[in-house]
Amino acid sequence: MLGVMLFLGNMIVTTRWKIIADQTRDATIVAFAQRQVTLTDSVFTALGVAPCWLLQGSMVHALMDNAPGLAWLANGRILIISSGIIWVSRLVPVQIKQTRLARAFSAGGVIPAQYRRLTRIWNGFGTSAAIFPLLSVYWMVDQPV
Repeated sequence: MLGVMLFLGNMIVTTRWKIIADQTRDATIVAFAQRQVTLTDSVFTALGVAPCWLLQGSMVHALMDNAPGLAWLANGRILIISSGIIWVSRLVPVQIKQTRLARAFSAGGVIPAQYRRLTRIWNGFGTSAAIFPLLSVYWMVDQPV
């Protein structure tokens, strides 16, 4: 349960931070928020995903006798894997680029158009990466067949 709270809480809170900071258009605030988003994603996503993944794995082994009734578990796991693929392949590289750009304008410089373009990409892929774990929680709690 703690892993799910860390994982989902981090996604919701950091997204909120970033959106609010970007709306200010203040280079110092945007740069600070970008550093924090990158840091908290690195720490709390890892701390949240690890227990979730281990718990799902133990559930699979514990419930092996009931393989036909485990579609909910498989679907939940597929959604988490899909979210992870989006994070690793799209969001992390975008965040790294944004953090590098933010370093350059952190002292109050102008936020470049490239940063705003990367923010739109981050928002788009981030929405998918956030929806998948939320759907996974639904599958894990409601266990629809």
